[in-house]
Amino acid sequence: MEIKVPELSLILMVGASGSGKSSFAEEHFLKHEVVSSDVCRGIVSNDENSLEATTDAFALLHNIVGIRLKRGLLTVIDATNVQPYARKQLIALAREHHVLSVAIVLNLPLDVCEGRNEHRSDRNFGPHVIRQHIQQLKKSLRNLRREGFQQVYILGSEQEVKAVGQISREKLYNDRKSVHGPFDIIGDIHGCYIETIELLEKLGYEVTSGPECTQNDWSDYGLKVTHPEGRKVIFLGDLVDRGPASPSVLKLVMSIVGSGAGYCVPGNHDIKLQKYLNGKNVQLNHGLAETVEQLSTETDQFKHEVKEFVYSLISHLVFDDGRLVVAHAGIKEEMHGRGSGVIRSFCLYGETTGEIDEFGLPVRHNWAAEYRGNAKVIYGHTPVPEAQWLNRTIDIDTGCVFGGKLTALRYPEEDLVSVDAKAVYCEPVRPELNAVSELSHQHEYDDVLDIEDVTGKRIVQTRLRHNITLQEENSIAALEVMTRWAVDPKWLIYLPPTMAPCGTSELSEFLEHPQQAINYYRKRGVRKVVCEEKHMGSRAILVVCKDAEVVRRRFGIVTDRIGICYTRTGRNFFSDRELELQLLSRVQQALTVSGFWDEHKTDWVCLDAELMPWSAKAQSLLKDQYASVAAAARHSLPAAEIALNSFLARGVDQSADALLQKMSYKRSAIDKYTTAYQNYCWEVSGVDDYKIAPFHIMATEGCVHVDKNHQWHMECIRKLCKADSTTFRVTPYKLVEFDDDLSVQAAIEWWHELTKNGGEGMVVKPFEFIVKSAKGDLLQPAVKCRGSEYLRIIYGPEYDLPKHMVELKQRGLSRKRSMAIREFALGVEGLERFIEKEPLRRVHESVFGVLALESEGVDPRL
Repeated sequence: MEIKVPELSLILMVGASGSGKSSFAEEHFLKHEVVSSDVCRGIVSNDENSLEATTDAFALLHNIVGIRLKRGLLTVIDATNVQPYARKQLIALAREHHVLSVAIVLNLPLDVCEGRNEHRSDRNFGPHVIRQHIQQLKKSLRNLRREGFQQVYILGSEQEVKAVGQISREKLYNDRKSVHGPFDIIGDIHGCYIETIELLEKLGYEVTSGPECTQNDWSDYGLKVTHPEGRKVIFLGDLVDRGPASPSVLKLVMSIVGSGAGYCVPGNHDIKLQKYLNGKNVQLNHGLAETVEQLSTETDQFKHEVKEFVYSLISHLVFDDGRLVVAHAGIKEEMHGRGSGVIRSFCLYGETTGEIDEFGLPVRHNWAAEYRGNAKVIYGHTPVPEAQWLNRTIDIDTGCVFGGKLTALRYPEEDLVSVDAKAVYCEPVRPELNAVSELSHQHEYDDVLDIEDVTGKRIVQTRLRHNITLQEENSIAALEVMTRWAVDPKWLIYLPPTMAPCGTSELSEFLEHPQQAINYYRKRGVRKVVCEEKHMGSRAILVVCKDAEVVRRRFGIVTDRIGICYTRTGRNFFSDRELELQLLSRVQQALTVSGFWDEHKTDWVCLDAELMPWSAKAQSLLKDQYASVAAAARHSLPAAEIALNSFLARGVDQSADALLQKMSYKRSAIDKYTTAYQNYCWEVSGVDDYKIAPFHIMATEGCVHVDKNHQWHMECIRKLCKADSTTFRVTPYKLVEFDDDLSVQAAIEWWHELTKNGGEGMVVKPFEFIVKSAKGDLLQPAVKCRGSEYLRIIYGPEYDLPKHMVELKQRGLSRKRSMAIREFALGVEGLERFIEKEPLRRVHESVFGVLALESEGVDPRL
């Protein structure tokens, strides 16, 4: 006997003890697919024959089965399952998870079962138990299908059991995972034939006339539709009713689907038409009367073909390895790729609250607001003024029949393409503009974030570095920062990574030297780097929009501001809002003057920059740490020197000479220390005193610019700086070819010159923004190499004493480097999710991740 089971199904082995259920399951299914009641008894009682443990054993079995079905795994239950009540519970479990049920019955004779049990030392019950099992089984055989099994296989002898070959697994009808597109998904047409043709042509399809076909294959009804790039059309149903040409639309869609050039899912209007054609008693309302009248001039053959076509349509289809799901009214995550009457109803009608609004229409539950799936769900059914993404779902029914638009979504590009309706073919019931209901913006549901999305131990999947683990204690620290000090979370699309220092110098007088930065990349196969001057400012992220309308539309913030400037920990950079507004206005003006908006086809930008002076943001650090140390030293050290000189003059203690030399060194060191930090401080009285040095154009609409090399970033930024040299400062940089020794030596000499003149040092980056080693490991996006006098600020005035230098050269860099790479991967991931218009919670998973990593115990001086 050939046995075929759905790829996702719940399979019940049914038979008396001794019928060979366990052996059959072991032979035909994978080890972990089989859930055995005996094994569950053993787990809860240490005895697989313990009858008193039956209740707990089956509670465990049901729990395991429920989890497996939830995760979409075929599951086989190895139990007798001869009692109807036992099967009823399991069938209910399958229905709960929208999984088909299959019964494989081993209806073997009594003597065979008894003979097998006699030779089993692990069974201690009498023959009456087997006889009872067989009696219960025979009473059940004729009613198994009525109980809810979609498939029933009955094996009545040992020969039939042995004759079963490999059990084949069949894909569900909705499984199109192996079809990857590209697609053009078209929303509800409702008989708007002219608009459909116009939209297809706008999408690049060639629509040509052909001979009318009389075959029942739906392959050609006078039109042939092809695309030069092999794209395919997906129709979201509701092809008919209300509009002027439902038969023409049917012929077009049936032709496209029949020829293999597209797909279609049914809409509720299509199903109602099918019921009418089947002779069912349906009310001719909501546009069906117009469709029936239009069909009155068509042949009976065509009407029959329409009926068969609609009947053949599947409630929803899953494409592109599960990344794309289409359904007329939408579909919840737990329903994807499954089949049940509940799913079909949801796909056709959506979900209602049971209430009726003032227009007599059902109040719909917005399932999309709660959607958390990874797949993108494209649907229609409820007309909306504009198609907008909400939690990876989008309603593209833009009410063409009501005078709105006919809209298509291009996949995977996610571009929306529309054509205007030629007329108002039907007046909407509700008075809203060409729509039955408003779609709530994604931003409305991003106002409140779920704490479960950002707390506890978490594993964040990133494109650049796969899984990144965030410990619970670090997540708590990140949450405190975000809730107490962060800017409006809708602005927080990116947090930059920390930067690791280069390796410790082998030269005795240097802790850091550019040779080590160059060696890091050279040893890992990089042949070209960019060396940029490191400005001593504060890291700042600037998100700037073309106007306030862009802020509202793209970021969901109703405000008069055109952007924001925040720190690398997500806090407002400026406490003075007016000062921030003045600075952002200058940035916006420079973007406009330089032609940035047009050149990059965007109306917003995210810039990674240094904002100077350092003292503007580090006042408390300067006052409480650096300046206080310098002030105390300047007052105490001269007094100590005077006292020591007095001792020496009186000849009291000649050992004071060594101490005097030490004090003199300390005074010299504190002078250098004071000069070092004062190089990065200047008085700020207004916006003219600030300088911005951008170094990365992180993102614009539709693009995260990590695919561009660093020279591209520097040159694009140079254009911006030219537009306003008062506000912006160009970052000097050098390209270094490792195959050219002179190029390497010039970069090193440049570093010496920078640091000698009071500069902080430089940052060394691989030429390409993202670089991986030969083993596939992500390399540091940048390493910093700081000068000796700047390091004096970090490690203290006397850090360059030989004994101190020896200790500092033992510093460990591995944790800092690991943190830098993980934060870099998370930062890019967050931006990419924002660009792909994913929910804010998905963006913040990465943003919170960066903050969580920042709370790890790493030496802050590195």
